[in-house]
Amino acid sequence: MKSRDFDARRLDVRAFAEAGGELRGQWSAASFERLREAMAEPAESAPVAPVRWHARGFEIPGHGGASQVRLHLQAEAALPLVCQRCLEPCIHVLTLERHFLFVAGEAEAAELDAALEHDVLVFSRELDLHQLLEDELLLDLPLVPRHDACREPLLPL
Repeated sequence: MKSRDFDARRLDVRAFAEAGGELRGQWSAASFERLREAMAEPAESAPVAPVRWHARGFEIPGHGGASQVRLHLQAEAALPLVCQRCLEPCIHVLTLERHFLFVAGEAEAAELDAALEHDVLVFSRELDLHQLLEDELLLDLPLVPRHDACREPLLPL
């Protein structure tokens, strides 16, 4: 199966990894509903750049002949957030790189998650890369977005 045969919104991770598949693309930042709630309203003169992403599936030989199914996900986004100092929009660039190991069940995932630096996920019939990417972007948002230097500080009340 070639990478173009895989659907990023309904990805068969095992087949994707077995094929050594790669997918790349971009999605509008507005297409991420939960992420959109965290964003400031963009200025009409400066629309929000799309979220660019790349996913690669692969297998690593494991113990006892069974291989480990892995997914490598990279993304970049420049999101308008509200600066918590001046309350004006500020652009925050997120660059993420994640490695996921897929396992058969929740118990195995919980056991391995604490021991490994990679994220451990349970196989599902279809993985929605869009949803996974949104989860990862949300986790990377700053707790307190702010400019390095605000143009004008807030006036005291």
